[in-house]
Amino acid sequence: MQVKKILVVLIMCLAIAGLVVSPAMAKKKPSLDKWKPAFDPSGAKYKCIVSNVSHPVIKGVYAGFAIRDELWKRTNGQIYLDYKPFSMLGGEVEVLNQLQMGAIQGMGVSSVAATNLGPRFGLVNLPFLINSFDKLDKFVASGKLFDHFMMAMDHQGIMGLDITGYGNYGWATTKPVRTLADAKKIKFRTAEAAVNQLLYRAWGLNPVAMPWPDVPVALKQGVIEGLDHTPMVCNITKKFEVAKYYTYVNYAQGLFIWIFNKAWFNKLPADLQKTFKEVVHDVCSKIRQETKQQELDQIAKAKAAGIEFISLPEADMKTLREKGNAVHEKYAEEINKLYPGDTYRPDNYLKEVQQYMGY
Repeated sequence: MQVKKILVVLIMCLAIAGLVVSPAMAKKKPSLDKWKPAFDPSGAKYKCIVSNVSHPVIKGVYAGFAIRDELWKRTNGQIYLDYKPFSMLGGEVEVLNQLQMGAIQGMGVSSVAATNLGPRFGLVNLPFLINSFDKLDKFVASGKLFDHFMMAMDHQGIMGLDITGYGNYGWATTKPVRTLADAKKIKFRTAEAAVNQLLYRAWGLNPVAMPWPDVPVALKQGVIEGLDHTPMVCNITKKFEVAKYYTYVNYAQGLFIWIFNKAWFNKLPADLQKTFKEVVHDVCSKIRQETKQQELDQIAKAKAAGIEFISLPEADMKTLREKGNAVHEKYAEEINKLYPGDTYRPDNYLKEVQQYMGY
């Protein structure tokens, strides 16, 4: 009799849990109908699944679809790039693991998450080093310095080909942040990345590492009160519906680094390998130029919708720059570490980049 009572209670608990969980489970998944290919991919000889966490309205994210279409065209339908944005395959850390294991073949990974498997990628997250569109163009054109940067995950069996962007990093907040003192009262969501954690601690702020898919609920529930992100991403992904203020900091450029599983890539015929690289480079170069205008457009739209944009006092910006330099020093060893596959072997890579960028 006692056992029956326990079973009844368990069944009731499960039923209640089902009522609670079901709406969340039934949440509508994002549709890719708008970005369907204009061709039938079923006849492709080679297929690669490529992930991204964000929204393809962002030019730097849309690049995946542009690569897909151009690759199909230039390979005469031999390669189909099956692109999965919107975090459809999960958060970035888990997707990086899938990529390394070969469960998927590619990823447009954010520069902040990329450091988990390629610490050298943390270079672009260092404060006030490559923190404008012009500086990014200069770095991409640097030859051996940029090529060495793109080798950051080579020792993990992952090749980096090129980058697209998503704007300049600052703070989207639920309360106005007009001074550094205001910022110290805010719980800021940052990516799950060592450089960002170091930086926010150096600034004396309160970072909360969190996967991007968890952000909307956390922001609405007050678990976090601010986002370390770009105005473009915040507007397009509707974070400004909750966070009504944006403080310019412009300490780094947000990047998507287009990375691919080397074992999969090396199985492609030589001519298709060449075409694959050319397509990624051509598309990324075009998208980077379009991203500059998109940031201006999205800021204008956000302002028109009532979002207040704020500039910190110059004294506070000076403090951020000075304290941020400690992160350059602390992370230098990781940035400078060399691996067996590196063809360029500088004594101090970070110093070379700093000098080249005029830091």
